[in-house]
Amino acid sequence: MMEFRNATPKRREIKKIVSNYSSHRDDLKIDFKNRCGYCGDSDTWRTTWFEIDHFVPKKYLKRIKETDYSNLVYSCRSCNNSKRASWPTGNEFIHNKNDEGFIDPCNSDYDNQFGRNISGRITYKTPLGKWMFLTLKLHKPQHEIIWNIEELDKLIDECEDLLEKFHNEKITSRLLVLYKAYKDYTKQLGKI
Repeated sequence: MMEFRNATPKRREIKKIVSNYSSHRDDLKIDFKNRCGYCGDSDTWRTTWFEIDHFVPKKYLKRIKETDYSNLVYSCRSCNNSKRASWPTGNEFIHNKNDEGFIDPCNSDYDNQFGRNISGRITYKTPLGKWMFLTLKLHKPQHEIIWNIEELDKLIDECEDLLEKFHNEKITSRLLVLYKAYKDYTKQLGKI
């Protein structure tokens, strides 16, 4: 089994007072490295589909303000819509109980709940992980597809590096044309 994601996102301690939580979008993109906090998908492929989730849903907030940066998660629309106002404990300070609920995706224990199989499909490792997996619908094929596109990008970058080292005029020029066409194509996918 492979690691679920390369790194755990870390929120900076941003205390800036804002009138609307969406004012934190740019900071969240930085802290979450342009990835959904829940599934780890890059926003490269779905930029218009990324939203801001309240980790503890707004309806359960009593002492935390809805604009508090420490409660916000950069999230793809799929995970945000799946999670919605789900909060089994009903208490803003108790995130999970009896293997139901959530772990903040900025907590390193979140990564211990999931893994990836050889094809990149997300899997769960624990009972709480299973509950989050089903609630967030991490079984959707889009997560595996996006992971594979990113892996393919890495391989193509490695090939480009090798081409530069072992320069053969005919082979190199043809492969570089294909490489650039692929990169242009994937950039266009990100704009859809």
